[in-house]
Amino acid sequence: MRIFVFVKSNSKREGVEKIDNIHFVVRANAPAKEGKANRRVVEILSEYLGVSKSGIALAGGSTSREKIFDIS
Repeated sequence: MRIFVFVKSNSKREGVEKIDNIHFVVRANAPAKEGKANRRVVEILSEYLGVSKSGIALAGGSTSREKIFDIS
C-alpha cells in the first residue's frame, strides 16, 4: 500500500492526522536535519498503523515535506 504524508517537523506535539485513506499529516518533534525527521516519522507511522518499522519504506520525497511511503 502506498501513502502520501505531509510532514511538520519541529512540532511541539507529535501525532498523525488522517485526511483520507491514503493521505496523512504527521507532526514530529525531530528537526529536519540529517534524516532525523524522516526516521521519527517512520517510528510514528509504525505505531499508528500497527506495522513494524522495517515494513515502512520511504519511496519518495526524502528532502521534501511531502513524502511517499510504501507500507508492507
